[in-house]
Order: sequence, then C-alpha cells, then structure tokens
Amino acid sequence: MLDIEFVRSQFPAFGEPSLQGEAFFENAGGSYACGQVINRLNRFYRERKVQPYGPYMASELAGAEMDDARVRLADLMGVDTDEVSFGPSTTQNTYVLAQAFRQWMKTGDAIVVTNQDHEANTGPWRRLAEDGIEIREWCVDPETGHLNPTDLANLLDDKVRLVCLPHCSNVVAEINPIAHVSSLAHAAGAFVCVDGVSYAPHGLPNVAALGADIYLFSAYKTYGPHQGVMVIRRNLGMMLPNQAHYFNAETLYKRFTPAGPDHAQIAACAGVADYIDELADHHGVVGKTAVSTGEAVHNLMRGHETSLLQPVLDFLKSRNSVRLIGPEQAKDRAPTIALAANVPGEVLAAKLAGHGVMAGGGDFYAVRALEAQGVDMSKGVLRVSFVHYTSKSEIDQLLEGLEAVL
Repeated sequence: MLDIEFVRSQFPAFGEPSLQGEAFFENAGGSYACGQVINRLNRFYRERKVQPYGPYMASELAGAEMDDARVRLADLMGVDTDEVSFGPSTTQNTYVLAQAFRQWMKTGDAIVVTNQDHEANTGPWRRLAEDGIEIREWCVDPETGHLNPTDLANLLDDKVRLVCLPHCSNVVAEINPIAHVSSLAHAAGAFVCVDGVSYAPHGLPNVAALGADIYLFSAYKTYGPHQGVMVIRRNLGMMLPNQAHYFNAETLYKRFTPAGPDHAQIAACAGVADYIDELADHHGVVGKTAVSTGEAVHNLMRGHETSLLQPVLDFLKSRNSVRLIGPEQAKDRAPTIALAANVPGEVLAAKLAGHGVMAGGGDFYAVRALEAQGVDMSKGVLRVSFVHYTSKSEIDQLLEGLEAVL
C-alpha cells in the first residue's frame, strides 16, 4: 500500500502556505514538481550553469547530470540510453518527427490516426496529407469514446507506415491496449507512435514490453521540469531522415533535436528517477532491474489512484445533470475525469475554485475527441484529474465541491 504521507512529504507544494486548503485537481495539465527535481534544477543553475561537456569541473559535472537523466529514464523504461531524447514539449517533438516521416514516406503511403487523441498526436500527422500521404482515421465509439482494435485491423494494409494513438486520452482516459495494437501494426509492417502524456504520470511504462516504436510524454506532467521526453527505438530512429545538424546524424538522441536542448531542465529530469527510486526504497521494493523497480512503483501508484477514483466515478454516475466521458470502472482508466454538462466547463471550474478545488474547463486540445462524442463545444467539459499524491481528504473535498456545483 502506498504511504501517502511519505509521498506528499516529497513535494514542496504541499508545505507551501499559499496552497494550504487548496486541493489540486488539474494534474493532467501539469503536476507538482517533486523536491528531487527542484533541488537538481536549483543546483544546476547555482553551480553548473555553463556549457556542458567541457574540460573543466563545472562543465564536466553539468554534462554528467544530463547524461544521468537520459541513462536512468531509459533504464526505467527498458530502452537503450541513446533511444531517449529531450525537446521543449511533446507537441514540438511530434512536429519534428512528422517532418522526418514527411521526407521518408512516399505519395500513396498511409498513416492511421485517431480522433481520441490530444491534437499534438493527430494534427501534425494529418498535415502530411498535403504531400499526398493518405490519412486514415481510427474512430472512437461516439457513445463510449472507446477505440476498438478490430476497427484498426480493418484499416491496416501494406500501405500503412505508421499508427498513432494515445496510451490514454486526456479526456476519455481509457487505457488503450498498446501491446496488442503494436502487435497488429507490426504484423502489417507499420510502426507505432504512442502519446503517453496522459499515462506516464501514473507510472512510467515499460516501453519495450509495449512494443511501441515511439513513445512520447511530458516531464512537467510527470513531476519534472517543462521538457518533452521522446523514446525512439533505434531501428526506426536511424532509418528516418536526420532533423538536426548534419554532423549529429550518427547520434540517435540528437537526430530529432534540431535546436540546442535546455541543459538545466534535462539535468533536472534525473530527479524524477531519484523520486521513483526513493519511493521504491521506502516501500521495500527491490527490483532485479530498473524496469522491474519502475513497474513495482507504477503498481503502487495505480493501486492508490484506483482506490480513490472509483468512489468519484460512482458519485458521477448517480448525477443526471452530467455525462461522464469514458469508462465507468476505475481499473479501465486513468484518474482524469471529463464531464459534459448544460453549464460550460469553465463556469463549473470557477465555481469549484470557491470550494478550494483547483480544476479546469474547456476542450483541453481534444476537440476531435469531444466532437466525436457529441459534446457541445460551446460548453466544453469540466475536467478533474489527480495522481498518486492525491489524498483521501482531497477526494472528499472534491466530492463536496461537486455536490455543491453540479
């Protein structure tokens, strides 16, 4: 069982006087940073804010911290060190990847996208239609938001080069069967690009086990700094055209980072791994590998989240005034809850703020997903989202707030 008091002690925000009494439920937009990340970022700016990889001590230490972040995140996800790269955001990383595919693919080739995605993992790929790439849409069920793998199988043939989907949607929140999808796509000769932004905060995945060729997530939603983290497996990464300086073409983790990276924030990403290791140590998790340790911590996080989520879902199912988007069972989804009502989501979020609940309203860049499910886009949705550091008392505060405003 997750020791919630220990967990919360690792996040300075919970000791911040200005935040006392405020329950944070917009974690899907960005999580609090753990102390390990803040400490690393502060140390880098104070002691190591120099050009890294130089022949003097401060520079050597700066480069070593950046390397540490890449090594340790790769180990946790079961991939090679050079298969992990960083960029300013997941959206930016995806646009860079799309340009590489634009150059690599031929007219008549096809890409499968979904309408369940955040726009970051569908819009950049759809734009390749400008160059004669066929875009095939894997559509959600309009009632449930579910992506049926059988529908994907019907879209696959020898023209498809890439299948793009979310690990879970930032509004539907259903956890998609990535390993199964990867198997289907690979059997058809296609690669798989997974947007993990809405899943990774609930436990870093074993990317190798998922079979994804590309896995993207945002460190700032995973207790870290504002960086996009990108896994590209080597066989695909070295096949695609280089998008960076020509002399970096042979270095996999530099091929899709055309601009200079943010040294301090990359170094601070190692703090995410520090935090996961400390969670493992505190809970007596002794993995044989970093991957197994990460999976055990993932299970601790998911177990706590699921126990808190089901009562919220049960409450919402009992309210005739709102429509719950996505699955009704906590085991099938992430703790990101979108609600459609007769009142605009932004209005409901503002009312919740009066009850000490920090949430959001709008479309959350998931316009296609909401439109496909018949949501009135003039109202959008209210979204409440949490992660493993959320407490039972905060859930109670949320339920009291929802009772008052819905």
